[in-house]
Amino acid sequence: MENSDLLLLSLLSNNMKKLIKSSQKKRLKNINSIVYVTDAKNFFSAYIPSQPNGDILMRLEEFRETERPDFQLNVSGKIIDFRLFTRERNKEFWLPETGFHPYPVACVHKSEKESILESVHNYFLDFFGHSVKYYWKADFFEDVHYYVPTQLRKVSYCMSTYVESDFTNMENLENFFSSSPVLKSVQLFTSNSEISFNPESKFYQAESIETRQVTNTFPDILSHFQGKHAFMICKKCEIPALIGFVKRWKSGEAFGKLKYLKVTVIFHNFNGIIHNIIGVKYIDAKKQPPTHTSPKIFDWDDVVGDTVPIISHSYVVRESDNRVASILIQENKLSFGVWNKTEEEFLSMIN
Repeated sequence: MENSDLLLLSLLSNNMKKLIKSSQKKRLKNINSIVYVTDAKNFFSAYIPSQPNGDILMRLEEFRETERPDFQLNVSGKIIDFRLFTRERNKEFWLPETGFHPYPVACVHKSEKESILESVHNYFLDFFGHSVKYYWKADFFEDVHYYVPTQLRKVSYCMSTYVESDFTNMENLENFFSSSPVLKSVQLFTSNSEISFNPESKFYQAESIETRQVTNTFPDILSHFQGKHAFMICKKCEIPALIGFVKRWKSGEAFGKLKYLKVTVIFHNFNGIIHNIIGVKYIDAKKQPPTHTSPKIFDWDDVVGDTVPIISHSYVVRESDNRVASILIQENKLSFGVWNKTEEEFLSMIN
């Protein structure tokens, strides 16, 4: 029996919900996260991240006059029309059959979208529990007006966007960030070298940022980022900006929350940059340095785990609290991992 089957059965009555929660307690406890993914029409699917296919629990779609609902259910006190997305209906949409299973589709009138979404989410909180991590995952399109459901409890918001070379509506993108809660994760892919955010933009406040830029790096991220994880891929890089970033971290001037940074430059080689960083320290080459990892804040590919390990003989120490950060240079990659340990504690881990 699939998770969507359990969810659907639980909606039949309160007694059925209690029975399922009791009999399937161990199974439900193994669900760590649920993702709400929305499209340009602002309708969404709810699924449990897994590989190779996400385990779809429910979809919300715009109501169509030509379609009749299959049944009605009471969801957190709200009566909602549903269709069952069956294998036969799946074939009509030419969707992959691998791992397919039927799941409920809520038929939503635009005027009721907000209240239905809130009812569904409240039911999920009750059925799956408050310990589950809930994520709202959206793709940004510059000409689309986005609905961000800020009323949902215990939800972390994530956004991905591609900014083309002729992109001109920076105001719309800035408005998206300013009107949204601080985001859990942001993906920004662009071929536009002129894109630049206001230093006070909520873009820099996201817990995790992943950027890919064709023409240049984002030196502003190395100046204004306030989050925990940053991943940057570009063709070129301003070396002084990287050195300045390390100096500011060491002084305690900025990046107090940072745990992990990785910069990849396609047409560049970082060999030698480590010698230009003032105050870098080295572990004896004959000894095995500690391995730094940090739990992923959010993985867009639904792969749960940690960041790529950093094993390096080079490190720096923050002056304000004596905390250590490992620095690893591998040809065109620079990795920076912050330890929650003093230098003395860090050195005690060395074999």
